[in-house]
Amino acid sequence: MLDQNLKNQLKEYLKLLEGEVLFTLSLDDSEKSKEVKNFVEEIVSLSDLLKIEEKKLDLSPCFSLSSNGRSGISFAGVPLGHEFESFVLALLQISGRPPKIDDNQVRRIKSIDKELSFETVVSLSCHNCPEVVQALNIMAVLNPKISHRMVDGASFQEYVDGLGVMAVPASFLNGKSFYNGKINLNKILDLVTGQKEGPSLKDKPIYDLLVIGGGPAGATAAIYGARKGIKTGLIAKDFGGQVKETLAIENITGFAYTEGPKFMEAVKEHVLKYKVDIIDEVEVESIQEADPIKIKTDSGELQAKSVVIATGAKWRLIGIPGEIEFRNKGVAYCTHCDGPLFKNKKVTVIGGGNSGIEAAIDLAGLAKEVLVLEFLPELKADSVLQEKLKTLKNVRVVTNAQTKALEGKEKLESIVYEDRIGGETHKEATDGCFIQVGLVPVTEWIDGIEKNKRGEIIVDQVGATSMSGVFAAGDCTNSAFKQIVIAQGSGATAALGSYQYLMRK
Repeated sequence: MLDQNLKNQLKEYLKLLEGEVLFTLSLDDSEKSKEVKNFVEEIVSLSDLLKIEEKKLDLSPCFSLSSNGRSGISFAGVPLGHEFESFVLALLQISGRPPKIDDNQVRRIKSIDKELSFETVVSLSCHNCPEVVQALNIMAVLNPKISHRMVDGASFQEYVDGLGVMAVPASFLNGKSFYNGKINLNKILDLVTGQKEGPSLKDKPIYDLLVIGGGPAGATAAIYGARKGIKTGLIAKDFGGQVKETLAIENITGFAYTEGPKFMEAVKEHVLKYKVDIIDEVEVESIQEADPIKIKTDSGELQAKSVVIATGAKWRLIGIPGEIEFRNKGVAYCTHCDGPLFKNKKVTVIGGGNSGIEAAIDLAGLAKEVLVLEFLPELKADSVLQEKLKTLKNVRVVTNAQTKALEGKEKLESIVYEDRIGGETHKEATDGCFIQVGLVPVTEWIDGIEKNKRGEIIVDQVGATSMSGVFAAGDCTNSAFKQIVIAQGSGATAALGSYQYLMRK
């Protein structure tokens, strides 16, 4: 099950074990149980500190981890794919190795004085799920009143259908829905304790340069500002931005292949090598022209002599009935995350560009049938993708289709679209709908700065906006192309433009 290279790497990690760890295996007669048993036996064979026992748990196949009184973590299914790292970290932390979180987070976790039983449904191909799984595992390691079980949705489809899960990650607490979507440790603690403990902004200085946004453009702007020796801060709702939602990246010079989360993790490490004050998990609400410029956030106010806005873009809504109501109940955006939940079901993809056709190709290997709806007379995707699509017998393409509504009761059941040529209305059953119609800039919070009709901030050749001292970069601007390398370049340009502005001032 594990190739030799992975075994060799894992053997090195297992040298970090602080003590014995017991695997408690709960099995049945299924093929999935054989896979779980083989996986655990392979892992245990790599270290003398790992032991196995068999005991019935309330879900099979499943295994739990325990060591020196520490327990509370279990995995239903084989934690491979993106969850393999979650498994390795849990193994080390259960053995006694401290998790890499700050002292305040440790204090908050240990102060929880109530029984909390968490469960997270994941897809092993989902790159957002591990953050949730790892956060809840840490809580289970540090507090004996907390437990957490990861459930592979593809291995427990009937169980997951019973829970009503149609998008991952989906977290449950004490048997009830807790949170749908990606959520970090601090936000989990805020919800559990009922108290938000965000960063304090009252003692922050007046920055020479404050960057708003933690994607490639914002991170690059912060690096260039810091390298000029000016007092630089970076504020972000979620460091990493839209790139963290991207699985495969193959067009960054010098990287033949990388993945969004790993790439942005490396970017953050690069930023931290400089004297950049990163203020994470804080949302900017407005910016006001003044001397210095005033930036209002949900955690207080900041001031800066110059600003670079690099808030990026988010998924575009198509504005039809049911789109919001059935989000996470059949309406989805990421095939890597949610595709495995629609195995042997009928799904629809809205959008015939590159992202839409890539989604259709991915889903064709899982779903019983894939319907692609394109508004224009022909698909817009690259020819290589269209040729691949034509080889897939379970994909049907309808062009000149205007989607009118998504319908259902408690979950998505059907899609309604209109033939733009003949005017006929069609209604088809569908279990899921993946909307792939592009992105829109995250600029709705901005007033007093000139934007185009698409909401993009208009910038000049040095990234300057219509507001004095304010610059912008990346996908939130009127740049001709939206690419990671272009965003990085524009971040550097905006930072250098702001530096020139400060020097002249």
